[in-house]
Amino acid sequence: MKARLVLEDGKIYYGESFGYQGEKGGEVVFNTGMTGYQEIISDPSYCGQIVVLTYPLIGNYGINPFDFQSKNSLIYGLIVREHCDYPNHWQADFNISEYLKEQKIIGLSGIDTRALTKHLRKQGTMRGIISTLEEESDQSLIEKAQNVPKLSDFDYVKTATTKRSYEFEGSGPHVALLDLGCKYSIIHSLQEKGCRITVLPATTSAEDILSLKPDGLLLSNGPGDPKKVPYVVDTVKELLHKLPVFGICLGHQVLGLALGGDTYKLKFGHRGTNHPVKDVSSEKIYITSQNHGYALIKESIDNLPVSISHINLNDHTVEGMRHNQLPLFSVQFHPEGSPGPYDSIQLFEEFINLIQNSQKVS
Repeated sequence: MKARLVLEDGKIYYGESFGYQGEKGGEVVFNTGMTGYQEIISDPSYCGQIVVLTYPLIGNYGINPFDFQSKNSLIYGLIVREHCDYPNHWQADFNISEYLKEQKIIGLSGIDTRALTKHLRKQGTMRGIISTLEEESDQSLIEKAQNVPKLSDFDYVKTATTKRSYEFEGSGPHVALLDLGCKYSIIHSLQEKGCRITVLPATTSAEDILSLKPDGLLLSNGPGDPKKVPYVVDTVKELLHKLPVFGICLGHQVLGLALGGDTYKLKFGHRGTNHPVKDVSSEKIYITSQNHGYALIKESIDNLPVSISHINLNDHTVEGMRHNQLPLFSVQFHPEGSPGPYDSIQLFEEFINLIQNSQKVS
């Protein structure tokens, strides 16, 4: 079946549909990863977005039961150059088209994703409509695309977060994980360190978190604009002097807001598995996995009691910070990878050390 991607600036891309049939609008973004499509489409941070994968062939190793990053996919659409209906991998249970159909996600293939990516890089991230409805005129879809809600219009965290708390046993430190749209791989990384983990809804109050008597707090990744979750920012403010804190991605931005900083929207975001980041103290360069459309304004934290710990080498945005007195630190990238490299996986060990050192002081 024929399908179209229509952008709010009037640009139209024609191709073939796969997966689900219908129509859906969202923010159109691109990911430059060469592998890991299953982890990408199941990453809750993409809630509200139509994802363009720049690698030309997608689906060749199928979909397996082990690499999901959440129970359900929250993406609004998937765009690829070519999709594979006949995967070849011993762990594959079904193909990508079957998965998208099950999840009611529209797929579009057969378009020049390189040209689309270059357009988004030049013009910036924009809203779009992905549609398989042939009776809709191009002009009608352009008007619809121009009326698609912006990512900053809604609190997507409430869609992505868990609705109830749950626990994982462990013999190590007790970590309260505030789920803003958490990837499973963050939980797995804490489990590998032996942590006992309590995963909590994003709306959990500071009082309820402290009642669990955790040893530390992890602020997870998640979708959307960090300024749309003031209730999380207020919770973190109450906990700054009470618990060691580690923030990842959206958690990093929320921690920055709680400390008095500010955020802004990037022109086209950072999404992929190949972003170079410099550790300021060691001058070591990490190749990192990233997925975000917002960043901390450097000038907004210059006068705060924090030090910038990591810098993006592509555009020099803030990729990490550490508090100068309190046991708090955060990174914009994903140390847990999945998909992507594990260059910075030791940050979970640093979090555990931070908790243990804080316990010695207290």
